[in-house]
Amino acid sequence: MLRILTRSLRVGTVTEAPPRCDDTVVEALGIQVRRVLSERFAGALAIRQVDAGSCNGCELEIHALNNAFYDVERFGVHFVASPRHADALLVTGPVSRHMETALRRTYEATPAPRMVIAAGTCACDGGEFGVSYASCGAVANVIPVDVTVPGCPPTPEALLRGILRATEGRSRGRR
Repeated sequence: MLRILTRSLRVGTVTEAPPRCDDTVVEALGIQVRRVLSERFAGALAIRQVDAGSCNGCELEIHALNNAFYDVERFGVHFVASPRHADALLVTGPVSRHMETALRRTYEATPAPRMVIAAGTCACDGGEFGVSYASCGAVANVIPVDVTVPGCPPTPEALLRGILRATEGRSRGRR
């Protein structure tokens, strides 16, 4: 044990540098999101996130949207626990056969007009899993998708851009 502790003290912490993130880009995107939500959604957008079979990489980036750095709630975007309270579904992962029915039921429980955002390469096109005995592939193979956000995993900035794209052409009265 002493040998491990001595080596740890000698080597120090070995990590890679954090990625550079321009706070002004996030702020500008957030202001655009807030403006669109104020005009078309009475100032707030409720999102229900659904993991349809992902590896949880996308979920980590979605959780980053709520951390102190990105703080997406300051722009009027918040996550809800029930699809009945949601304006949009944010779906990650290739849809596993076990989640197919649950995803359809969640989609049907979301009040119209609803938006569906497929986040991550797996949700967009099935990723490396594709369609198989255990996977339905892309989210669009199960429910209609309005916006896709590619990336493995997509960055919080890309997710914010996807939310902006989904809300720009949509109002509560349409669809």
